[in-house]
Amino acid sequence: MPDEPPALDGVEHRYVNAGGLRMHVAEAGSGPPLVLLHGWPENWFAWRKLIGPLSETYRVICPDLRGFGWSEAPPRGYEKEQFATDVLALLDALDIERFRLAGHDWGGFAAFLIALRAPERVERLVVMSINHPWLRLEGGVGERLKGLLNTAYQPVLATPLLGPRVMRFPKLIARGLRYSSAAEDAWTDDELALIAGRWRDPARAQATSLVYRTFLLRELRPLLGGIYRDRRLTTPTLLLTGSEDPVTSAKLVSPGYEPYADDMRVEEIAGAGHWLPEERPQAVLERMRSFFAEAPEPV
Repeated sequence: MPDEPPALDGVEHRYVNAGGLRMHVAEAGSGPPLVLLHGWPENWFAWRKLIGPLSETYRVICPDLRGFGWSEAPPRGYEKEQFATDVLALLDALDIERFRLAGHDWGGFAAFLIALRAPERVERLVVMSINHPWLRLEGGVGERLKGLLNTAYQPVLATPLLGPRVMRFPKLIARGLRYSSAAEDAWTDDELALIAGRWRDPARAQATSLVYRTFLLRELRPLLGGIYRDRRLTTPTLLLTGSEDPVTSAKLVSPGYEPYADDMRVEEIAGAGHWLPEERPQAVLERMRSFFAEAPEPV
């Protein structure tokens, strides 16, 4: 398990005190700030195929979330609202007021929460492979059962002792990544080993368990009960899904957001699974460039 993040052309690494949390940040390029938030079980390296081309236009900022990658892994604070708090504290420390924002998986959900909490700071938002905050149960019994089966890993990971132990087996993590991907070349063997190897650290393995334990025991019920229905998304938003994603889909994420979002569209990328930035980087890049270019620059 490497003690330092892997090298990538044009990328610089630093550690920032973000409200008391030591966060690792990978940065590249110059220009308007663009913040990229990874999901589980990855880290900043999930954006490796997009950092280079995006850094031609933007100052690309890729933090590792609390407990992930090379950021600190404290024993508490894995509420998704805390993820949002951490990222905003990081941007304060970097003296960044307004920014474009993209997130994948849990990073995407945190990105939604950032835009809801600080709409004056987020120019435009791209979210991938995650449900919006106005989640509601849809579909028939068969569809719901399929959804439950495809997320059966969550209670396993959330279980004390068992969850952290599972996370310390890199081959299981690599197998899970490949299972939910529709592209055989999304990762090399070395890349999978790097991603999965970070979880050998007991504190990080415990962090994953807490991410899902917090979600299932403390966040899911309020989410289904409409905790965010008094919040309105005013940031222009693009939500991307993969047509072959076993965890979520355009059909599952589409219903329910209309009364709460001023300008949000949902697009499906054909032939893609859950890991859009790695499976279909060119398709994601084209959509991000086009969508972010619509934002007026600050005067």
